[in-house]
Amino acid sequence: MNSRSIGNYLRVASLLLLLLAVALLAAVTTMHFAIHGAEVQVPALKGMTVADARSETAGMGLNLDVDNRYYSGDVAAGHIITQSPDPGTVVRREWRVRVAESLGPQQVDVPNTVGSDERVAELTLRRAGLDVANPALLPYPKAHEGTVLAQDPPAHSQDIAQPSVSLLVAAPDDETVDGYVMPDLTGWPAASALAALAKVGIHAEAPKAISVPISPVGTGDAPPKPPVKPGSVLSQTPQAGSRVDQSTVVKLTAAK
Repeated sequence: MNSRSIGNYLRVASLLLLLLAVALLAAVTTMHFAIHGAEVQVPALKGMTVADARSETAGMGLNLDVDNRYYSGDVAAGHIITQSPDPGTVVRREWRVRVAESLGPQQVDVPNTVGSDERVAELTLRRAGLDVANPALLPYPKAHEGTVLAQDPPAHSQDIAQPSVSLLVAAPDDETVDGYVMPDLTGWPAASALAALAKVGIHAEAPKAISVPISPVGTGDAPPKPPVKPGSVLSQTPQAGSRVDQSTVVKLTAAK
């Protein structure tokens, strides 16, 4: 092969290498824009109406889901309280942005359904504009099957977070227990309250001890109040009548 042929070969090889490099660069550039062109920053939606937020996210290729609704005295009804992911988070298009919608201040009165048949209770709650969670069952020989034993939140509750009520319903004796009615432990010796809860497998934190002032002697026709016994339960969480199970952690406050 003469020098002229070698030179032509090298020129052709160089041209092919150049074309290959250009093709690789174009492929990398296309991939970069394809990847980053499919990414967007999540906008700030808090305070917007759900309709406006849905319009904005749809324009960015995102999907908006309202997965919770809460009462709020600060955020007007129909506006967004919280969102996930947070504003500024970089996500791919078609990502789902989850928000909580405000129902405005609580205006519904929680009906009293204790003692009612489960179906009647559910109908009463739904007519009041409340949702009904899956009921918990508790074998209870003193009530007919299907009778509501307790509800959470209790009747006429104020400042509830969500428009949802949980029911504890009487079940046959052979039904698997998945909940209990929280008893009123106020006045119990703290040790006895802890033992009673432990007997059914419910965990309780160590009681918080607080000082209780001595009650003044009664005046006029008012009888004197008996002193609070040291170690007795003053308050509890959850409240009496609430549904509790083995996942509940009970908190007690006791007198020093």
